[in-house]
Amino acid sequence: MHYGKIARIALAVTYKPGVMVAPTLRTVVRRLPLGLAVLAGHEALDRPVRWVAVSELEDPTPFLEGGELVLTTGMRLDAAGAAPYVERLVARGVTGLGFGVGLGHEEIPAELVTAASRAGLPLVEVPRQTPFVAIGKAVSDLLAAEQYEEITRAFAAQNRLTRAALRPEGPRAVIERLARELGGWAVLLDEAGAERHAAGRGAAGVAAVVPELGRLRGRPREGGTPSSLAFSTPGAHVVVQPLGARRIRGFFAVGLGKPFSPVEHTVVNAAGSLLTLLLEHGREHQEAERGVRSAVLRLLLAGETRAGRETLELLGGALADGPLTVLACGGDPEAVLEAARESAGEAFAADTGGRVVVVVPAERAETAAAALCGHGPVGVGTPVDDQRLGPGLDQADRALAAARRGGEPVMRFADLAGQGLLSLLDAGAAAAFSAALLAPLREYGSRADLLESLRAYLACNGHWDAAAQRLGVHRHTLRYRMRRVAEILGRDLDDPAARAELWVALNL
Repeated sequence: MHYGKIARIALAVTYKPGVMVAPTLRTVVRRLPLGLAVLAGHEALDRPVRWVAVSELEDPTPFLEGGELVLTTGMRLDAAGAAPYVERLVARGVTGLGFGVGLGHEEIPAELVTAASRAGLPLVEVPRQTPFVAIGKAVSDLLAAEQYEEITRAFAAQNRLTRAALRPEGPRAVIERLARELGGWAVLLDEAGAERHAAGRGAAGVAAVVPELGRLRGRPREGGTPSSLAFSTPGAHVVVQPLGARRIRGFFAVGLGKPFSPVEHTVVNAAGSLLTLLLEHGREHQEAERGVRSAVLRLLLAGETRAGRETLELLGGALADGPLTVLACGGDPEAVLEAARESAGEAFAADTGGRVVVVVPAERAETAAAALCGHGPVGVGTPVDDQRLGPGLDQADRALAAARRGGEPVMRFADLAGQGLLSLLDAGAAAAFSAALLAPLREYGSRADLLESLRAYLACNGHWDAAAQRLGVHRHTLRYRMRRVAEILGRDLDDPAARAELWVALNL
């Protein structure tokens, strides 16, 4: 794992606010050196002040964006124009009105106070000794402080996410940390949209996102990677991002009960970068480890148990002492390997030969089989010691083949052996053998009685009288038929090997 790269990529995520982080009007008013007093609109003091605008125009709204604290001395305001002036400011969405006294007016006109009270617009009295520029500087300082605090929080959260990424369970730890940082839920999905890890209350909400992943896969952006998606309802806000550098390796979704703030978007982006790095480098690491584990399996099967155990210990694993059971598992190798790591306890697993081989302590074989069969069929061998893992794997492979033929989730070799030799044969190969061996008899005119006579003769172990009685014919008739069978097949029916082959062919 490239830990240095993880730290660098997390710290390289820049803060990109979607909206300016602003102090409230209440905070501005409470600045002691300014000496401001609120005369109207007390209930709206928690509105954000995004800027300060000074204007003596009767209608300053064409020069405003909304969210400003407008400062004026009322040079052009009279009693008749107070109400329309307030209405225009409210319609524009300003945060409040600051009125400077001691110049044009010794006190704020009563008509303006009344109009502001009716409209719910905060009206602030600015004393003569407080210059408007001082209020502008105070708001600018507060804006800078608020934004610095947001950036600080964002980087602190990124540092915590980075530390989570360095833990052994990397992706799971990042998802859990992200849910705690945001106070919502977070879910990691694989390439197909199946859930891998989930954390936080309400994570079931990801079910509504999965059908939209097709849209996400088909929306490339600059650089070749797909863009993100956002969903919003009155009570839920969800962001979904793809993971992967060159192609999609998976997705992660984050949900909150409120709109995402700028710092929360920054934290989500940082988590996406970390998860992408973990998946990309984790995949490279897993491929290398899988290659080593396959080599360890070859050592164990060759009887080089000591070398295999020592190599496995270098990977941080171990092969249990005592009786062992080998399992051969079908299904997606990655899913089976992960399930083996999580649920099979002290187990060794390797992906090789089109199936995953899992070696577990014999007493845990049933538990492991139950956990692994959810990903594909499983064949279970009988307990062996560490010097006989080869025969154990052969048993497991035969049981897996039988499980695939019969559509069974788990097949045990012990049960399979009790069903007779025929159950161990490959169905396709056995059927081909049977057809080829018996074809001359089937092609010999319409003499179907030759096949039935041969079956009765073999079932009675070559006893003429018993076989003839079963068929309802004279024993001489049966002898004639068996001579014809031997001639047509070119087989000596007195040879035990020939009898065995014919018996297998007939029963298949």
